[in-house]
Amino acid sequence: MRFSTRLFCLALLGSVMLTGCGKKGAPHAPGPASAITYPHSYPPE
Repeated sequence: MRFSTRLFCLALLGSVMLTGCGKKGAPHAPGPASAITYPHSYPPE
């Protein structure tokens, strides 16, 4: 196998592996919604 073919396969494999590392959807705070205290107004009233 030629060096350029190996390099291409290695780059392709690396990009496919990194694709699975991300999270899906918008970020949200853990736990029940009733227990979330942030964000709140500053200064506290």
